[in-house]
Amino acid sequence: MTLKIAFQMDPIGPIDIDADSTFRIAEEAQARGHSLFYYTPDKLAYDTGKVTARGWPLTVQRVKGDHFALGAEQTIDLSEMDVVWLRQDPPFDMGYITTTHLLDMVHPDTLVVNDPFWVRNYPEKLLVLDFPDLTPPTMIARDLETLKTFRARHGDVILKPLYGNGGAGVFKLMADDRNLASLHELFAGINREPLIMQQFLPAVAKGDKRVILVDGEPVGAINRVPAAGETRSNMHVGGRPEKVALTDRDREICARIGPLLRDKGQIFVGIDVIGDWLTEINVTSPTGIQELERFDGVNIAEKIWLAIEAKR
Repeated sequence: MTLKIAFQMDPIGPIDIDADSTFRIAEEAQARGHSLFYYTPDKLAYDTGKVTARGWPLTVQRVKGDHFALGAEQTIDLSEMDVVWLRQDPPFDMGYITTTHLLDMVHPDTLVVNDPFWVRNYPEKLLVLDFPDLTPPTMIARDLETLKTFRARHGDVILKPLYGNGGAGVFKLMADDRNLASLHELFAGINREPLIMQQFLPAVAKGDKRVILVDGEPVGAINRVPAAGETRSNMHVGGRPEKVALTDRDREICARIGPLLRDKGQIFVGIDVIGDWLTEINVTSPTGIQELERFDGVNIAEKIWLAIEAKR
């Protein structure tokens, strides 16, 4: 089977080929004989009944500083592709949401991974709300007094933007911290969105586990340990990845959420687990493939492509 694959992603030039999951997915696709096309989200367009993208035929190689080559720029009709990967990073803003509406117009005849309708309706910090018994106490609110009441009830909390990513704008507030009003004022000046507040989980000191699911089934996990003096464990801010096994609790969580993810076309998903608690379900542009492959010696990208090829 030879497929025509388009990648909607952030600029390919600056990526870290030893960590970037999109690069690994593209590398595996190329090894399987599929043809690759690359474009950035700003090159996506609707034109008189067609959804188009202006970009380049792509080849990749695992050579630092020389990891990709582009063919002649061209505009393609995405309905002529077999698969389109929705892989630009958040923030999950109106630009991101608009791309999901446009890609909806070619899916499922062209398979969009992950299904853009449900990416739009299941952003990472909202889908977990469907599983309150699996998550730590959580509040989503914009009103300052409401947030104060939640903190008074739960003590130490984590405060973060609802649609952020990569650990940006994440704050730990102690029960007696006097900065909540100032942070609320800061966030309110940036956008009109609510904030998310969760009870702080001390187990984060031992790591924030990223569990990878492929078509609803767990295929492994990595542990992300915060750097000294940090609460955040994201690798973007210095978190250290380490090998870890799936626990019975991890499998219990995956068994609960996996059927929903599979039913909604979320083929590649990364969930975050701290201690025994589910904190996020990442569907927009999850990461962690390369670290997991190195730790476990398993070809996760192959598992992803086997799932996609079965649907084609």
